Amino acid sequence: MGCLWLAGIVVLAVGGLIPVWLAAVYGTTSAAAFLTYAVDKARAGADRRRVPERVLHLLALAGGWPGALVAQEWYRHKTRKVLFQIIFWIIVATHAGAVASLLYIESR
Repeated sequence: MGCLWLAGIVVLAVGGLIPVWLAAVYGTTSAAAFLTYAVDKARAGADRRRVPERVLHLLALAGGWPGALVAQEWYRHKTRKVLFQIIFWIIVATHAGAVASLLYIESR
């Protein structure tokens, strides 16, 4: 789903339906989120200091949720923490609503 979202955002940006900078933000923050999850997973396996969950959520909120979702699936990381997942999916729904609102406003 994360990769599909990013592909859709690129298509919308190329089609002029959303600003190109928005696609760039999603791409950049998704890459940062994916890498941060990878670091956290490696630290967890090495019994080292972890990346705080609030950092992971802030990256998702900044637009990196697609990369975070791919990382969660790829690394099987943070998938069983119920509260973490609830907050994460609220962030995803917020982004979906914001983009839908933007598309609605742009179509008028």
